[in-house]
Amino acid sequence: MTGSEGSPSFRLAYVPGVTPAKWVRIWNERLPDVPLTLVAVPAAEASDVLRGGDADAGFVRLPVDRTFFSAIPLYTETTVVMVPKDHLVTAAEEVSVEDLADEVVFHPLDDVFDWERPPGQPAVERPATTEDAVELVAAGVGLLVVPQSLARLHHRRDLTYRTVVDAPQSSVVLSWPEEATTDLVEDFIGIVRGRTVNSTRGRTQPAAQPQPKGKRPEAAGTRRKPAAGKPARGGGAKRGKPRRRS
Repeated sequence: MTGSEGSPSFRLAYVPGVTPAKWVRIWNERLPDVPLTLVAVPAAEASDVLRGGDADAGFVRLPVDRTFFSAIPLYTETTVVMVPKDHLVTAAEEVSVEDLADEVVFHPLDDVFDWERPPGQPAVERPATTEDAVELVAAGVGLLVVPQSLARLHHRRDLTYRTVVDAPQSSVVLSWPEEATTDLVEDFIGIVRGRTVNSTRGRTQPAAQPQPKGKRPEAAGTRRKPAAGKPARGGGAKRGKPRRRS
């Protein structure tokens, strides 16, 4: 978001599991006079934060409303199941949805997957948050399927996780209101896409300067005049020594 004309600023929202540190570092190196403020938001509230103008852009999870937002795909996460360290699931490096069929699998209200219900047996109640569900997993009540970054975010010594090879996956994108694509948003897009500091792609280009009157640009292919004292190539007949008369 841009403040007063003399003091621009940029607000970047991000959802749990996303680590924006490397992009923030590059921003601070390239635009040291424009402060970047991080805004941590729950995944379910990210769209409302961007719509309301409380952030200029955000790292959010799909899906997003493409009639209102622009989005640049960043990466798709591995899906894992969180389990107690002594659970039978830990005997394998990877599991399938079918392997979880007889397990109680929690479906928190802030679940980030686009599915009606997770695999396995439903719990009596849905936990309010992923963090609450993790506490229940640690208590040995059931399991939890999440993107890998959330498993790392909620790491506990008594829990571990295994990849679920055929579960839905969560994709992270950079998103912003399409009608609010400001120069600062373009600057951040350039950073995310790995453009160099000298790249002007995506920014408004300055108008071409008119040529001064009386000066014409040198036409391509115009021959240069030979330097003084040097004959031009093919510029005349060769002179030889005068022949003696017999």
